[in-house]
Amino acid sequence: MKFVEPIRDKRKIKQVKSILKKTGFRNYLMFLLGINSGLRISDILKLKVKDVKNVDFIEIKEQKTQKYKRFPITNCYKPLLDKYTEDMYPEDWLFKSKKGNHSITRIQAYRIISRACRKAGITNKIGTHTLRKTFGYHFYQEKKDVALLQTIFNHSTPTVTLRYIGINQDMIDSNLKSFSL
Repeated sequence: MKFVEPIRDKRKIKQVKSILKKTGFRNYLMFLLGINSGLRISDILKLKVKDVKNVDFIEIKEQKTQKYKRFPITNCYKPLLDKYTEDMYPEDWLFKSKKGNHSITRIQAYRIISRACRKAGITNKIGTHTLRKTFGYHFYQEKKDVALLQTIFNHSTPTVTLRYIGINQDMIDSNLKSFSL
């Protein structure tokens, strides 16, 4: 199994955003929603316009866990989401494919994210889960609340959460680099 990593450098996140804006507003918004919500890509791609338009919270049943999840549409992307959905119908897919009446696929989302990250010079392992892990990594760095992040991610233990977002590996690397006998 290939494990992907979060984007740890905020400057790289900014570069990826800039690159995605040029490829299309849909792609940019998908990235923005992913790194600011902590949702899995499978749940993001299932969203329809009615799930986000004229509401303050997105409510879903997680595809993987079948658990109910509610989270706020934050100010960092709400105005963009409103603008994006302005002329769309409630039943439209939020991230509609250009090839038919369905959402883009997970593979297409991977291609979009991967290309933008490579253009930004990100060389670590990237995938669609990078969005979720990036959210978790930066949420933890800012809030230092592993218990809350564990709840957001529906993880069984704080250890699982820290390993998931790469904090354990960061701490190991940092400590081993400065260790000497």
